[in-house]
Amino acid sequence: MEQIHWVRHRWQQLVAAESGQGRYSAPDAVPTKSSPKLHNAQLTGKRRTVIARHGPYQHEYDSVSKGCQGNGIRTTKYSLLSFIPMNLFQQFHRVANLYFLFLVMLNWVPVVEAFQKEITMIPLVVVLIVIAIKDALEDYRRYYKSDKIANGRICEVYSKKQQTYVDQRWQDVRVGDFVRLSCNEIIPADMLLLYSSDLHGVCYIETANLDGETNLKQRQVVRDLPQGSELTPENFHSRIECENPNNDLSRFRGYMEHPSNARVGLHNDNLLLRSCTIRNTETIIGIVVYAGHETKAMKNNSGPRYKRSKLERRMNMDILWSVVLLVIMCLTAAIGHGLWLRNLEEASFLIPDTTSPALAGFYLFWTMIIVLQVLIPVSLYVSIEIVKLGQIFFIQNDVDFYNEYLDSRIQCRALNITEDLGQIQYVFSDKTGTLTENKMVFRRCTIAGVEYPHEENARRLEVYKQEEDEAMGRSHTLKSRASAKSLSCKSLSCNRSSVSLHTLTGHSEGEGEETPSPTLPRHSAFSSPMEKDVVPDPFLVQKLNCLSSPLFLLMDASMELTYIVDFFMALAICNTVVVSSPNQPRHVSRTPLKSLEDIKMLFQRFSLPRFSTLSPPHTTESTRSFTGRLFARGKPATFTPSEEDKIVQLNPGAWNELIYEAESPDEAALVHAARAYHCTLRGHSLERLLVELPGMGSLAVHLLHILPFDSTRKRMSVVVRHPLTKQVVVYTKGADSVIMDLAESPKGAEQSESRQGHIREQTQKHLDNYAREGLRTLCIAKRVQTSTEYEVWLKRHAFAETSIENREELLLESAQRLETNLTLLGATGIVDRLQEEVPETIEALQRAGVKVWVLTGDKQETAINIACACKLLRSTDHLLTANCGSKEACKALLLELRAEMECGEAAEGTSGFTLVVDGRTLEFALQEDLKGDFLELSRCCRAVICCRSTPLQKSQVVRLVQDQLQVMTLAIGDGANDVSMIQVADVGIGISGQEGMQAVMSSDFAISRFKHLRKLLLVHGHWCYTRLANMILYFFYKNVMYVNLLFWYQFFCGFSGSVMTNSWVLIFFNLLFTSVPPLLYGILDKDVSADTLIKLPELYKSGQNSKAYLTSTFWLTMLDAIYQSLVCFFVPYFAYAGSDADMLSFGSPINASSLLIILLHQVIESRTLTWLHALLLMGSALFYFSFTLVFSVVCVTCSPPNNPLGVDKLQMSQPLFYGVCALTTMLALLPRFLFQALHNSICPSDTVKAALMDKLNPDDYCKRMQRWNQTQAQSKTRSLVINVEDSDIKVPDPDFRLPSELKEGSATTGSLLS
Repeated sequence: MEQIHWVRHRWQQLVAAESGQGRYSAPDAVPTKSSPKLHNAQLTGKRRTVIARHGPYQHEYDSVSKGCQGNGIRTTKYSLLSFIPMNLFQQFHRVANLYFLFLVMLNWVPVVEAFQKEITMIPLVVVLIVIAIKDALEDYRRYYKSDKIANGRICEVYSKKQQTYVDQRWQDVRVGDFVRLSCNEIIPADMLLLYSSDLHGVCYIETANLDGETNLKQRQVVRDLPQGSELTPENFHSRIECENPNNDLSRFRGYMEHPSNARVGLHNDNLLLRSCTIRNTETIIGIVVYAGHETKAMKNNSGPRYKRSKLERRMNMDILWSVVLLVIMCLTAAIGHGLWLRNLEEASFLIPDTTSPALAGFYLFWTMIIVLQVLIPVSLYVSIEIVKLGQIFFIQNDVDFYNEYLDSRIQCRALNITEDLGQIQYVFSDKTGTLTENKMVFRRCTIAGVEYPHEENARRLEVYKQEEDEAMGRSHTLKSRASAKSLSCKSLSCNRSSVSLHTLTGHSEGEGEETPSPTLPRHSAFSSPMEKDVVPDPFLVQKLNCLSSPLFLLMDASMELTYIVDFFMALAICNTVVVSSPNQPRHVSRTPLKSLEDIKMLFQRFSLPRFSTLSPPHTTESTRSFTGRLFARGKPATFTPSEEDKIVQLNPGAWNELIYEAESPDEAALVHAARAYHCTLRGHSLERLLVELPGMGSLAVHLLHILPFDSTRKRMSVVVRHPLTKQVVVYTKGADSVIMDLAESPKGAEQSESRQGHIREQTQKHLDNYAREGLRTLCIAKRVQTSTEYEVWLKRHAFAETSIENREELLLESAQRLETNLTLLGATGIVDRLQEEVPETIEALQRAGVKVWVLTGDKQETAINIACACKLLRSTDHLLTANCGSKEACKALLLELRAEMECGEAAEGTSGFTLVVDGRTLEFALQEDLKGDFLELSRCCRAVICCRSTPLQKSQVVRLVQDQLQVMTLAIGDGANDVSMIQVADVGIGISGQEGMQAVMSSDFAISRFKHLRKLLLVHGHWCYTRLANMILYFFYKNVMYVNLLFWYQFFCGFSGSVMTNSWVLIFFNLLFTSVPPLLYGILDKDVSADTLIKLPELYKSGQNSKAYLTSTFWLTMLDAIYQSLVCFFVPYFAYAGSDADMLSFGSPINASSLLIILLHQVIESRTLTWLHALLLMGSALFYFSFTLVFSVVCVTCSPPNNPLGVDKLQMSQPLFYGVCALTTMLALLPRFLFQALHNSICPSDTVKAALMDKLNPDDYCKRMQRWNQTQAQSKTRSLVINVEDSDIKVPDPDFRLPSELKEGSATTGSLLS
């Protein structure tokens, strides 16, 4: 009998293949743009041909694979031979380095030479060496920790010479190679799956190394390839045509052409991506299509992100001003030198020269460029890089950013925009998974117009919430879920069995065989007790129990029971969930069929007109029971039903623990909800679904197609053959705004039409109520197709699947053609709670002057409710809603809302305005002629909520605000749909949450919770900006101050370009003596403590307004530097006037005084002084004096034509030297000190006030903090008149309910009442 069943099964497969499910030739009825040949011609140059490396087309392999890369990877920039030339080439891309290279070359010209040729090279050489060492260390670490390990891994590759699979290193794999992998091995390259040990050609992979998702993904063997025995490479005669390498992880297009010219479409489910791990499958074989840097994983490996910060752009402008100042000083010296020579003709001390004064002035101009070169801060760029690395180190090691549950900390992927964190003005946030937990828990549902509130389930969620809140107060240590994974390919046991339809194979292979050791259960995503343990509604359970009652045929049941069964059938199977089991071995037994006739009679009695007459049941029983056990190395436990339509009774003990590996928390929540009602998904394979329904046992459902979810359709569907009616049924779930439009009444059935109308009306009411409670809503629907309709659709769909060009568009059209005239079954309400401290974080950001926009795809009422719960909407806000159906209506409404806002502002009636826009209105508002009106309206609102927005709209909104308002923007999200706006924003932040790592990989910074944004911006952002801005100003100050000393000396040496110090001290002054203290200043300076910055978010506004680096601040710093240089030069000048001091003796106190002034200037400017500061400041001063003293003792001819021997030694032995240094330092710093003291005493800034509060004792600190907050609150409410109706307004809590007047589709404005 089993042989008959197998023949029947193969016959059905052949019939299906001929009807278009397998090999495909374009039917005449299908409209095509071109014939296949023309289609191929259009793809020339846009695709790749892959043939087997050791197959029958080996003679063509070299020519076909000529342009394909090997599988070796290199993420390093350099090799041993290329390091020096390539590193120098990259460093000289910097303008500053080119500038100093020009000066070095200029100093080699004899007529303009200012110093010894070697001395001029020192600054540039030091900078180049420091950067080169840093680059070399980073490159070596990247090679040692990444490339060497990856290229050296071993896999099994087919060898034609040895006629078997041999061990080979990853780097030796080539396109066209056949690779065999076992369970828990890592995939070495992008491969097309050709064989799987799974009987249904399924392979399970884990993509954690690629996108961070730990749930299993299912991949399938290319259609029509034999799976009975292992693939033989010599017999593989097919060619593969696919698209060229790209970085799209979710798309793969191509086809496989067999020798018979039949083509089979290839798609993403056939592709195994590099760095993923094989799970739950004993053996797979694939052919490499992309290798090395052409793999999708490497295409997405962009490494650290580099952006140019706002402060750096401002600094570059000031460097240009420094260049202008340098040119002015050099021109002044050149003109002065020419005039001086003209007035001193035939002077006895001049060497006779035929050079004219004008030409001499021209030469001197270039000499002065060399002398005053330090005015351009070449070391500033290096210092900024070091400071930012230090800032990132402290951010990454902040314990407050550590997440115990995920064992993760903050990631800083962009290394050069830390200061931008302190200047953010707009935050654009996703809702689901960003503001909320993204732990979807089934809350309630409506079926056939009847609402089931699930009150016990609501109480259960409250208990879980209380337990979690209590647990947060207890410290505990959790190991990383990822830490259990090893990179070893073969050292792991296959620790989880897939419970697909072929759940357990086999027979015992021998009594002496070892029993597999038990393995520990493994955690699965979206499977916490809160998510799994759904408490069913007793009224709904009572209705479902009718199915298992022996008297159900005698009961006066209604058609409602059919809706209920279909509803839970859809919840259980309309998904891509992978069913697995944590423990092994598992045994499954089958028992004979029973009561099938009763079940069919039920569906006959309650069927709608679309149900057809049921065929008589099969009465043949199989006496053979299927038992087996798991393979020792992890072979999947499988079970194959002998007939596709038989009902299978499973041993309940085998299914006591099922793990659902879902791709999204919504899917997992719905499957867990269905299981709570004993509608359990038992297995999921390529062609079969095993579903257990109450009173019916386990049904094997033939899976025909899966139409996955996409952001355009906003829904997903599965096409199955119903196990009882044998009809083709389409089950669809999706957004209510889409499904309600697609649900239509069946034609020619008045009773059914009125029923469907009633169901739609009641369901819509329930959906509105769910949205007001903040629940995520999904609608469930179905459609039954006739055989003719399905065959016509199947031909078109098969053509779309085998297309390479425009494949996405064709598949979208095919799906939309199927998902019409749906029968609405019901809807679900899923709760997604707020993350902890989200309201406090948003409130703090708003107090800091940051405008928060929420961009979400949820319903309007749901988004508004969440916004109220997280305090984005306040009780005193005036709510403006914009829902329009046309562009003209949108323009009129924007003007109307703008006028109403002006009236509200004039009447002083509200504390602020909040705008709510739906996706359709947003589409109109973003058009060129309306974006101005939309922006003018939204910029005046305190907050904006964009509902039903697509990923593209999110990025467009961010770019619009960023470009038009010229503000600093931050975008934060957790999913792939947030990637576009994260990349567009000035600062992109990804949340490593429940939806993988797509957002993290595209972000500049990655955090685990939204609450971390508060400290990241208010504390670290403030510190990074303030520190870096002050350090840059300090660099400009010290360079200008010292260079002016040389400039003033030109007035006393005939503008000859001479200097009053030896060239070594001149070069080392900025390069060594004063370079280290500013680094410490930029890394550790702290104007206000972290606790105060958190408690007083208003302090963040100083960074938004760039108060630390204003234009006026820059020029005041320059004037102060000029003043100090005048004091530093002329005090020694008058002190040594009339003495016999020579040029170097005169320059010695000037150099010493300038060093002390520059170091003590930093002491005045620093807000934090520790022993480390004192050590470095004193060390710099001692280093200078030690160097100059030793230099003057040992150096005889180190600085020709001058001779510094004994000069500094003599000066340092005289009291006058120290008196001049002390007087000069005091007079130079006195104005700066007095200005700081008077300014901080008379009109202190908020930052200064907060810094003073840090010095108070705890009691006084609390009193001062309360007084501060009261003052801020009074200043905000002084001009407010609260407009309320009926009752007082309080801050909304998580149980906030919207007024019943607010409906989706309205275009009203009014006060929001909580």
